[in-house]
Amino acid sequence: MSSTAARVLAPVGTAGKLFAFGLDVGRGLFRRPFQLREFLQQAWFIASVTIIPTALVAIPFGAVIALQVGGLIKQFGAQSFTGSASVLAVIQQAGPIATALLIAGAGGSAIAADLGARKIREELDAMMVLGIDPIQRLVAPRVLACMLVAVFLNGMVSVVGVAGGYVFNVILQDGTPGAYLASFTALAQLPDVWIGMVKALIFGLIAAIVASYKGMNAAGGPKGVGDAVNESVVITFLLLFVVNFVLSTIYLQVVPPKTG
Repeated sequence: MSSTAARVLAPVGTAGKLFAFGLDVGRGLFRRPFQLREFLQQAWFIASVTIIPTALVAIPFGAVIALQVGGLIKQFGAQSFTGSASVLAVIQQAGPIATALLIAGAGGSAIAADLGARKIREELDAMMVLGIDPIQRLVAPRVLACMLVAVFLNGMVSVVGVAGGYVFNVILQDGTPGAYLASFTALAQLPDVWIGMVKALIFGLIAAIVASYKGMNAAGGPKGVGDAVNESVVITFLLLFVVNFVLSTIYLQVVPPKTG
């Protein structure tokens, strides 16, 4: 019975440890000296492994949204709102989600693998023996790098997604280029851009914290590192969709949709 209860409560304990780790990272972000060189190296690395896949993913995201929304709106005879609805969907939802998936899948897995390898080689223990905090030295720069790159990738996804939607709407659905562009402000508004950026920032934070936590707690040799990488990606995906729902709900309550 006790073993069964322990298995049931294990996820609760893991969630608590992850939350505590996140608080430690939050404190480490403001401690000095700041590891600027590590931050720049990690930001460049994360950007280099995610920028091309993100651009390639953004095109079908924008195209599918434009085709789906365009076909639906056409049934109601409101083709003039196709551009605005597509832009709204890309900026508010598709952009941050696509960015988060790539950050977690490419950048997060690399972070988990790197820290996991350092853990099984006992490098992290050696750093603590020398009085160096691994969270301040290794984790904090990676978290800030993920957040920065996520914001820039979200902007790229938004631009590429909107451009892809424009091309597919005009070519495949016989949309009017002028009407597509002119309708941007019909439903979309400036706060929609801000919420997309805030989502990307928070998603980057979550992906980096989860990846760092799983990497620093890897055990069992190389197989343990591989398991930590897989677990970090799955956990991050689940958290991202939950957090996205919460943020979208709060935003729609605080900022009413534009009616015309």
